[in-house]
Amino acid sequence: MKVALLGPIAWRTPPLHYGPWELITGLLAEGLTERGVDVTLFATLDSITKATLDGVVPTGYEESDEIDGRVWEAIHVSYALQRSGDFDLIHNHLDWLPLAFSAHARAPMLTTVHGFSGRHILPAYRRAKSAFVSISDSDRSLDLDYLATIYHGVDLSGLPFHPDGGEDLILFGRIHPDKGTDLAIEIARRAGRRLIICGIVQDRRFFEEKVEPLIDGDRVVYLGSVGPDERGAILGSGAALLHPIRFAEPFGLSVVESMACGTPVIAYRKGSMPEVVDEGVTGRLVSSVDEAVAAVEKIGTLDRGACAARARQRFSADRMVDEYLAIYRKIVS
Repeated sequence: MKVALLGPIAWRTPPLHYGPWELITGLLAEGLTERGVDVTLFATLDSITKATLDGVVPTGYEESDEIDGRVWEAIHVSYALQRSGDFDLIHNHLDWLPLAFSAHARAPMLTTVHGFSGRHILPAYRRAKSAFVSISDSDRSLDLDYLATIYHGVDLSGLPFHPDGGEDLILFGRIHPDKGTDLAIEIARRAGRRLIICGIVQDRRFFEEKVEPLIDGDRVVYLGSVGPDERGAILGSGAALLHPIRFAEPFGLSVVESMACGTPVIAYRKGSMPEVVDEGVTGRLVSSVDEAVAAVEKIGTLDRGACAARARQRFSADRMVDEYLAIYRKIVS
């Protein structure tokens, strides 16, 4: 089977720091290649993969001021679809743009919907000549038919189990009102715990007004964007990961990564969180700052070993690759 993975080009694959779509596409490319699938990864040309790498964009548009993402995404998609006749299947990880041209593809297309950026992009999905996979049941559109829900997997080798953890609370993800960075600071303050914040600044005004003034290097520590080599150690060092989101998040990679290290999650009950977090095993689901503070106080009652075991069983990259491979075979046959 010859498969084309049409990856995003905001960041390198796999990403140096941030880049969840690139991370998943990269893990899938590696896992499929290890299973003997002939994979071509269309990504930035500085990407690193065991698959065959192809593309036209030298580096991610979020990593270079010289690259206009709107222009180069179109060139990237055009180039990949020009080669579509060389493959048995095209697996799209690039949102709506390839769907607009899916009728011109000379091989079946499968699209993983990594999340809808807004209702105005739905016409591209409705008109597309593509099969769809959702990353959580909560993120499904009633307008689309899906072949399956396949939860993201993570590279467990980079997320060792930490049986003891620590006293700190951890916040991992982009700094943006949607992610509730300010809420996490308030939860940690009221719980009397130090908060360690990791992530890119996606909303500069929000950071400067609501977050930066509260960073003191003591009770609130900001480590910036943290790469894969450090993620496991930081996540495993916490008593809990705080995830007080303000939006219906389609999945939540940092949540899974934390749980795999044995650090339970205290997450707001929104979006996919009731699917991802096993209440009382891998974390607690809450609906307010008050409930989150109460959950922090009792977080020590959760078994870190049971937390890690459940997460590693449910969210391994191997499981994800196997489920996608089964879908590929169904489409190609």
